[in-house]
Amino acid sequence: GDSARMDEDGYVWVIGRIDDVIKVSGYRLGTAEIESALVSHPAVAEAAAIGMPDELRGNVIWVYCILRTGYEGTDKLIDELKEHVRHETGPIAVPSKIEFVDSLPKTRSGKIMRRVLKARAQGKDVGDISTLEA
Repeated sequence: GDSARMDEDGYVWVIGRIDDVIKVSGYRLGTAEIESALVSHPAVAEAAAIGMPDELRGNVIWVYCILRTGYEGTDKLIDELKEHVRHETGPIAVPSKIEFVDSLPKTRSGKIMRRVLKARAQGKDVGDISTLEA
């Protein structure tokens, strides 16, 4: 199913699929909410969030970002993006790792293939990527 939130003015915002969630310290966080917070920053064109196993918190958030033209992936920008996510979604959603990339693996229909990102991050075989957009 889909997830949504209502803002203070009563508008309903569709956040994304509830099956795309990361459980961090007992909290269920939607990847779409984290990604939306990141792309609301002027430097970020696209973002993809994944959960990575963590002994203490269950999972931590890793994010892959494509930057807009004119921005460089610096440590200062990483800190700025973390603070931006903290302000937009709360401290529990702040990524542990932000990596800048040139592209994200997507299906032909444009859906981000998070399993590919996670497999790569864990050094595992990415499996069948025949539906990956060229």
